[in-house]
Amino acid sequence: MSYRQDIAGCRAAVLGEHGLDDKAWRAQLNAARPALDWLRAHYADRSLPLLHLPAARADLDALAPLAKRYREFDAVVVLGTGGSSLGGAAVAALLGDPALARTRFLVVSKSGSTAETMTQFLIALEALIAAEGKTAPGRQMTVIAEPGDNVLRRVAGAHGMTALDHDPKVGGRYSVLSLVGLLPALIAGQDAFALRQGALEVLNATLGAAVPADAPAAVGAALSVAFARERGASQMVLLHYSDILTKFGLWYRQLWAESLGKDGQGTTPVPAVGAVDQHSQLQLYLAGPRDKLYTLVLIDRAGTGHRVSPALAADPALAYLAGRTMGDLMEAEQRATADTLVRNGRPVRVLRLQRLDERALGAMMMHFMLETILAARLMGVDPFDQPAVEEGKVLARNYLGEMAQGKVTKT
Repeated sequence: MSYRQDIAGCRAAVLGEHGLDDKAWRAQLNAARPALDWLRAHYADRSLPLLHLPAARADLDALAPLAKRYREFDAVVVLGTGGSSLGGAAVAALLGDPALARTRFLVVSKSGSTAETMTQFLIALEALIAAEGKTAPGRQMTVIAEPGDNVLRRVAGAHGMTALDHDPKVGGRYSVLSLVGLLPALIAGQDAFALRQGALEVLNATLGAAVPADAPAAVGAALSVAFARERGASQMVLLHYSDILTKFGLWYRQLWAESLGKDGQGTTPVPAVGAVDQHSQLQLYLAGPRDKLYTLVLIDRAGTGHRVSPALAADPALAYLAGRTMGDLMEAEQRATADTLVRNGRPVRVLRLQRLDERALGAMMMHFMLETILAARLMGVDPFDQPAVEEGKVLARNYLGEMAQGKVTKT
């Protein structure tokens, strides 16, 4: 596959008293067997459509002409929130401050009624009509929502916009491999087929695993639950060494938190970026509370990037940089962080990528979606609902209604 997973830094053999001993680890891995069986059953009966997205191809062919038309504009603005906007690696390609005449809008809301998205949409719609006329929205706006009667589709229909279907059985935070994530990827010129191919490799490895230890996603799920229960790890730190993965970290944060935080269960996801967060958080990670499990996403970097001129690094204090590349520095820093965490008794899981491309990104996204679903099964919670979030949405709508009636109460 596109990545290798190493959990040696979480085991007692390496980490000592702060790691998992063989007995506890075997018990948690064995507990993952029913979760894997459940996943296979839902794949077989097609009741989880997200598991069949990696092998799909016809929908990408159908989206290609639309993506091509979008690329004819100077900028594309994606309006959405949560899973509707975090799923794509390049969600919004807003370049500078282009004229509205050269801008297209992609409006995404699974329910077709998300308050934040509708607010953005209506403001942008008014601006576009004022600048380009009443027919402009039909040319420059496309919406994605569930089929059926919803307010986003009604407004879109009234203005002649194209409406695309969001599969109602694929939740927003799991929709990255659908048109929600892959249409922006196609518009940005990414290889959507490679994204799905990487995801398919991980899915096949998981479904075909003879035992949980052979499925990296099952190993990751068992690891997170074991450390939460056996070692009190209440936080999951995801530390990566690429600015390109910053939005990936935010996507992971929503996926993990919203899927698992129920009935007193769940751990808090903390995305971090190296080497920046080495200078702002590593002190806490090394010497603070032992309440974290660390996942480091490392990319082979040695020999890549610009090279430091030996002539300009002639000062003896700079000798260690002479002739080295920026990639050499990143390689050394990420290795040093992993080793330092382990030496200080902090549990570290390493995911190592040879390169960061569409195939690797698709593999990582499928890995974490499966890991999240399997962890939920081990915790006994539903990974696909978000009841507490829905309560907040209802209250927000009520408060907006009160504002309209002049009944505003500040708290």
